[in-house]
Amino acid sequence: MSFRSCEYGVGDNSYTMAGKLSGITKLVDEFYNNMNVFSESKKIRDMHSSDLSESRKTLSYFLSGWLGGPKLYAENYGSINIPQAHKHLSVGVEESEAWLLCMQKAIDKQPYEEAFKVYLIEQLRVPAERIRMVSGT
Repeated sequence: MSFRSCEYGVGDNSYTMAGKLSGITKLVDEFYNNMNVFSESKKIRDMHSSDLSESRKTLSYFLSGWLGGPKLYAENYGSINIPQAHKHLSVGVEESEAWLLCMQKAIDKQPYEEAFKVYLIEQLRVPAERIRMVSGT
């Protein structure tokens, strides 16, 4: 099955392109692994607990619904306002870019179509920017 980029974000197309929950979980695992690898991400890694199990689960569940799949985050945790949920953190340009670097490197390792990789990181820039703006730095 093939999708044109204009169809990403329609229905569950993005969820399917990401490999559904198992593919999203692989992406999230790689993302959090990257936080321990890149020196640029030390500040954002330090914002998390030493045990990333819950962070991995909540991000996977969030991305599931965000990409048009099952609304697992809402079903398990209720609704979320992404910027408000991160307001207590000091997230500036450096932290936002570090988050995006870890996500870009994680996306690069996934077996996604190249056009979907570009689409996905572009979409993820939106909440990253909103979190930075609400954090006030």
